[in-house]
Amino acid sequence: QVQLAESGGGLVQAGGSLRLSCAVSGSSSSFKSMAWYRQAPGKQRRELVGNIVSGGSPNYIDSVKGRFTISGDNAKNTGYLQMNSLKPEDTAVYYCYAVADYDGIFRGYWGQGTQVTVTS
Repeated sequence: QVQLAESGGGLVQAGGSLRLSCAVSGSSSSFKSMAWYRQAPGKQRRELVGNIVSGGSPNYIDSVKGRFTISGDNAKNTGYLQMNSLKPEDTAVYYCYAVADYDGIFRGYWGQGTQVTVTS
């Protein structure tokens, strides 16, 4: 069974940096794509932050362009979200979502979420 394990969240002051990791285990091969979402306090919906398709370039929403970087390490089957110049409005629970195969069938899987809190 495919599982995603997130790590790297925490408390940081505005202007600081954090790197989130999303390790994929149990898949038959490296993940095909990975997206990062966030759910801010009091918001019901998760917001897409950005995504990357294996072998392609990452895409980002405008509010994080130039500050966030999505990357992946196929050898480790792990995706990363590097967050720089953090702002209080970046405070949210961050989730990774990966498309990976298990026994030849591709499905989407969610990570458990990790809290990012940015103080002013």
